[in-house]
Amino acid sequence: MDNTRVNRRARSAALAIAAGTVLTVAVGQIPAGATAAPAAPHRAAAASATQHSSISAGAADAASYDDTSYDDDYYKDAVGKTGQALKDSLHRIISTTQTGKLTYDQVWDALKDTDQDPGNSANVILLYSGRSQSKDAHGGNPDDWNREHVWAKSHGDFGTDTGPGTDLHHLRPADVSVNSERGDKDFDNGGTEVEGAPGSRTDDDSFEPRDAVKGDVARMILYMAVRYDGGDGFADLEPNDKVDNGTQPHIGRLSVLKQWSKQDPPDSFEKHRNQVIFDKYQHNRNPFIDHPEWVEGIW
Repeated sequence: MDNTRVNRRARSAALAIAAGTVLTVAVGQIPAGATAAPAAPHRAAAASATQHSSISAGAADAASYDDTSYDDDYYKDAVGKTGQALKDSLHRIISTTQTGKLTYDQVWDALKDTDQDPGNSANVILLYSGRSQSKDAHGGNPDDWNREHVWAKSHGDFGTDTGPGTDLHHLRPADVSVNSERGDKDFDNGGTEVEGAPGSRTDDDSFEPRDAVKGDVARMILYMAVRYDGGDGFADLEPNDKVDNGTQPHIGRLSVLKQWSKQDPPDSFEKHRNQVIFDKYQHNRNPFIDHPEWVEGIW
């Protein structure tokens, strides 16, 4: 969850999108030492009212690369393993290849790239609401978008320091008000519908995202659990099958997250996002997007 809520990556490849639509990404990489200052906030009038239950039909499931194309190099030490051996191998791979690390200010511009609307290059897609909104309409006002920590930063108390607090693999644009409603709740099914986020539901101790991004959320959480294992000076993040985990370095509910990953397999938007982070920013990958079956292989 963002600090400013209410009252608050070697292959360079162009990814072709179906129906002749080309998804354009910015070619400049954020310099390692630069800090990108956030743009001035804008009100909701700058946002498109278009609701996206998923990315446009022309873009769906149209990634132009093979999900196993990295098995002979990037994942070679993990292929064929299961259980703890697979988890340990993936941890070594994604931590040692994460040679690009951002500051929290740099995340603003990175998200404008990773989460760009395929149908409107001036906008980003908001995670929980599915709304396409102006890239510049970000800040702390109720209808702005901000930087959502899908693994809530209070679960392990890692804050916004460079590391898990700035890892693009679990940071997504979200409507400020909806982000505030999610807070630091664990993930589970049930509750009442969240205003401004059709299909998302919440109750006192959990949050359920809309169907189109349930698998995205699960794979982001499980990436974090593999990437951050108690090294780097940060907590050992692990999912469990509970809710209301408070400040413990856990998020649940694992059984539900596994179900969501099966229910909502990676689509072209999620795959493209993984590629942009790999090519241009962090240079590591979310292995559960490339190999969703590794979820069951570990957990």
